[in-house]
Parts: sequence; structure tokens; C-alpha cells
Amino acid sequence: MSGVLGDLKGKTAVITGGASGIGLAMAERFGAAGMNVVIADIEDAALSAANDALLAGGVDSRAMRCDVSDLGSVAALADFAYEEFGNVHVLCNNAGVVHRDRVWEASIESWEWVIGVDLWGPIYGVKTFVPRMIASGEPGHVINTASTAGILTFPGICSYNVAKQGVVALSEVLLADARDAGVPILASVLCPGVVRTKIGTSERNRPSNVQGAAFGTQGLTTATEAIDPEEVADQVLAAVHEGRFWIMTHPRYVGLVRERATTMETGAAPPVPSPI
Repeated sequence: MSGVLGDLKGKTAVITGGASGIGLAMAERFGAAGMNVVIADIEDAALSAANDALLAGGVDSRAMRCDVSDLGSVAALADFAYEEFGNVHVLCNNAGVVHRDRVWEASIESWEWVIGVDLWGPIYGVKTFVPRMIASGEPGHVINTASTAGILTFPGICSYNVAKQGVVALSEVLLADARDAGVPILASVLCPGVVRTKIGTSERNRPSNVQGAAFGTQGLTTATEAIDPEEVADQVLAAVHEGRFWIMTHPRYVGLVRERATTMETGAAPPVPSPI
């Protein structure tokens, strides 16, 4: 399979969670390929600094504050992007948070926060952007950021697992529906393992009614398998060019998925993964 966008120069990418980490790295890569870029984030200061850096690097960039857990905010982002650059060709539903909870201890507020950002965010992105992408008559590509927690289940982060596995399903059905409807929209799902980002400090943006300890970064940024956001962004850009659905930055987890599939035949408990 090959990509549908061809030369990216002059086309437009919109990236949520674009002020840091994987989102900013994707903005840099798309910008270097000649794309117009719209970055969105909930952190004003980081968003402004990221946009300034992109502009200084020669990227035609715009920035808008967006709370992806709010449909009206995502719809406003779509309006902004189309007003600034015309048609949107790449949508990266990338914003994400994580909260440490055991499934029987998690508060409803914690569930609502994580699922609101990590699952409803991509749903709202698809709802507000994809119909306009189709109506333009031009090809488009949607990249949804899931996680290895989208294909396997990690202990202690119940809401994150549920949300990210929903993102994988959303991505699969988006691709299937687009094929069935005969529209030139491709989808990819990004399932990174450990990446050196600030997601471990998600509590900096959590609502005041969500209680609990910080998720923390111990064991994440120092894990031997940890990679930099720029390496992830390189794989995302390659997936757009190649039309690839699965973006698996840490291939060892694919082996655990095979092991999990075997347990479906035997009835055994699925494997419990952990970073290394």
C-alpha cells in the first residue's frame, strides 16, 4: 500500500498535543517536508514557545489553544485551521494524559478525565475534521496516537488502557469505513512504547477534582527501550508516505500480541507487559 498525499509541500497538518513531545516532533517533521502546520495544546506558554520555535525554523505555523475533551473546542480548532490554510490533509489526534489507578480504586473523575482526553479527543477530531476533508475532494490521512497500551494491557493505568484500546478500534473502523465508502482517506494508529516525553507529568494539567498520586517518570525516561520523540516522528512521516496503518515504534511488543492471541485459543491469562 502507498500513501495518498504524494508531495507534502504546501499541504496542511493539524496536530493536537503539539506543544511538546511527539506532537512537536511531528510538527517539525511535517514542517521540514514543506507542510503548513497548525499545533494545538492546552498549555498556553508551551504552545507559544513551540510555535515561535517552528516559525524560527522556517515552518509556516499557527497555534491555537484547544481542550480536546471539549467538542466545541475541537470544532473551533477545525474552523481555525481551515480559515488559516484552506484544506487540511493530515490530522494528528495526538494529545494524551495518563493517571495511575487500579481499576477498582479509580474515581469516576479520573476515568472521565483520561477518557475525555485520550479517547473522546480523537473521536471529536474525526468528527470535526474528516467530513470536511472528504468534502474537499482532496486525499487526507489521519494519525491517531494510541500506545502499546492500545494493543496490550499494563497494570495500574486502567483508564489509559481502556482509552488507548478504543483509539486503536477507532482507527481501524475509520480506515474500514473510508474504504467501504470509496473516499481517499487513510488512517494510521501510532502505538509507541516508552518515549521521552512529559506524559509522566500529566498531573500538571489534570482537573482539580481528580485526586491521586502523580504517574511519575521513574522507569520511563531511563528505560533502556526509551526513544526520543524525533524517532517516532520519523516513523509517522514514513507511514504517511507509505500509507502504513500500524506504526509500531517498539517491535518487541508485537511478539507479546502474538502470545496474547495464543491465549485466546487456550483460555489462559494474557501476558502482562512492562517496559524494559
